[in-house]
Amino acid sequence: MDLEGVLIPEIWVAVAERTGIDALKATTRDVPDYGDLMRQRLRILDEHGLTIGQIQSVIDGLSPLLGAKDFCDWVRGRYQLVILSDTFYEFARPLMRRLDWPTLFCHRLEVGDTGKITGYRLRMPDHKRSAVAAFKKLNFTVLAAGDSYNDTSMLSEADAGFFFRAPHKVTKEFPKFPTTETYDELREAIRAASHRLEAAGAR
Repeated sequence: MDLEGVLIPEIWVAVAERTGIDALKATTRDVPDYGDLMRQRLRILDEHGLTIGQIQSVIDGLSPLLGAKDFCDWVRGRYQLVILSDTFYEFARPLMRRLDWPTLFCHRLEVGDTGKITGYRLRMPDHKRSAVAAFKKLNFTVLAAGDSYNDTSMLSEADAGFFFRAPHKVTKEFPKFPTTETYDELREAIRAASHRLEAAGAR
């Protein structure tokens, strides 16, 4: 599963709304290239003097999306849940606690002594797709769900991939992925794909 926009609110959008800096509302739904997006974000943070502590104070006030916790519990009762995200461990901890600590693979921030975010370290390039490919090499069947451009390589690599509340411009560009809008619809898509893959003799 992707994280932001799928299980939790978009963190950068929340920061933009709290600070009034509209330019921080851009996400991977808007900017396909993650490197370009992060360079833009770091420049804006520097221009406005925003520190990691200010961002974390916004995150502390966020909750998972309505129904996300129950959905995660449902998945973990039947499958193994791994969240593949382009967020950062320094941001995600409070929200992972509210989801009962699912496994999370994401990135790290570089932070100076004053709390200024100076850079970031990727887990590895295209880590979502690479993680799915690695799971498949371990003989797992992988189903994946996401909502943005940066999820499409993960969805393509998975045995079955689904969009969840993705914007129209993304679903239009990638029509091969079924689109779901509610957790109930996503549950049904997962069930159907699991049964189909099992019948086909998947891993």
